[in-house]
Amino acid sequence: MSNSQRQLTLADQLAHKLQVAIVQGEISAGSKINEQELAARYGVSRGPLREALQKLERRRLVVKAPHIGARVAQLTPEELGDLYQVRAELEAMACRLAASRISASQLAQLQLLLKRQEKVFTDQSGDYALFDDIDFHLGIIHASGNQTLIHTLTDDLYHLLQMYRNQCSSGRRPMEALAQHRRILDAIADGDGELAALLMRRHIESGRANTERVLRNQMEEISG
Repeated sequence: MSNSQRQLTLADQLAHKLQVAIVQGEISAGSKINEQELAARYGVSRGPLREALQKLERRRLVVKAPHIGARVAQLTPEELGDLYQVRAELEAMACRLAASRISASQLAQLQLLLKRQEKVFTDQSGDYALFDDIDFHLGIIHASGNQTLIHTLTDDLYHLLQMYRNQCSSGRRPMEALAQHRRILDAIADGDGELAALLMRRHIESGRANTERVLRNQMEEISG
């Protein structure tokens, strides 16, 4: 392996570590990127670190501004609303396509996922920290079979959405979301793409309203 290949591999690994830290809130939204501090923390040189940051910039997790430098992305409530609006329409399309294209194995995997989630909620006696509906949504997106749609959603939107879902915990009860997931999947299994699309839009709108409310409250606390 050449030195350039080794550095590229290191940059990919570092980009993943930084992405996880950002999504989970270890590196907070809006915080300034300190290259020297990050290089020391991860034990790397500036070269692969800058390459990793460029990857995160393309994923819109890091933004650069003149005279300010690089910062972790921080959406306004309006920008977050725009993001959810696009997501709702694209995932509704995914539902319509999945209703006619989903394979038996894909359907079975999603049904099993919902059963596992329900068991977690029951066993944890209300401890909902383990809940994450991303896998369900990604399963439907992949079942759409439309590669352009898959790349549009998974290469861009979900990194930002994960960050704001984790950092703006809205207190939604996962059993409510789980019930919505079941209705969506039942419609897909029945081949009713229009119903599945309608239910998905409502589901995402509910999530948007809650996340936006929490984000506004957080911004008011910071400015207040």
